[in-house]
Amino acid sequence: MKITVIGGTGLIGSKLVNSLKNSEHEVLAASPNKGVNTLTGEGLDQALEHADVVVDVANSPSFADEDVMNFFKTSGENIIAAEKKAGVSHHIALSVVGTTRLQDSGYFRAKKIQEDIIKSSGIPYTIVHSTQFFEFVGGIVHSSTIDNKIIVSPALIQPIASDDVVTALTAITIGEPKNTTVEIGGPDKIKLSDLVKKYTTIMKNKDEVISDPDATYFGAPLDDSTLIPNNNAKLGTIHYDEWISNPENQR
Repeated sequence: MKITVIGGTGLIGSKLVNSLKNSEHEVLAASPNKGVNTLTGEGLDQALEHADVVVDVANSPSFADEDVMNFFKTSGENIIAAEKKAGVSHHIALSVVGTTRLQDSGYFRAKKIQEDIIKSSGIPYTIVHSTQFFEFVGGIVHSSTIDNKIIVSPALIQPIASDDVVTALTAITIGEPKNTTVEIGGPDKIKLSDLVKKYTTIMKNKDEVISDPDATYFGAPLDDSTLIPNNNAKLGTIHYDEWISNPENQR
């Protein structure tokens, strides 16, 4: 089976490419630095030639509302058009748990548009909703810091290690299309503010963490259900405490 991974040189994509190659599949990593640009369409037809499965794990380089909408809409339409030419039989996209509940955020409005394009394409698909990656906690801290204060919500979150994401994606990629959305998450629920405190303690970040119920998440309000997967979600096995205690993950 030939598999093309869009965003195949990023955090998730590079690990997924290696995992699929270890399963003895023919795998192509497609990304701008490999000559494949989903926004312009450059190299896309060639990357999808003879592909049976396409996995899209690419992310927008900018989170500005207009940029992110342009990225997911334009890339989504270009990928689907190229898949129809190539006769792709399974499209897989990595998205986010809570996307439909976070529509006050420009980023998540764009992700919903991406999902709608996939669902209406006529191509068999599986959309994977994942909770936030352990590796992105630093990004949350950065985006929530104002004047040496980290202002975050105390709402529950259920983050997942990228290795667990890749394990789930590998099984889905070599399986049959679900033609629906499946959810994955980490093994533990934790308040976002407590998760940030764990991170700042390990990273020796002395900025004050402030738990504020009115704090938004990339522009969207949160409650204890917004970022939590459903009861049928596939849960990972790696716990945040053990993950963050590894020096390699403290960079």
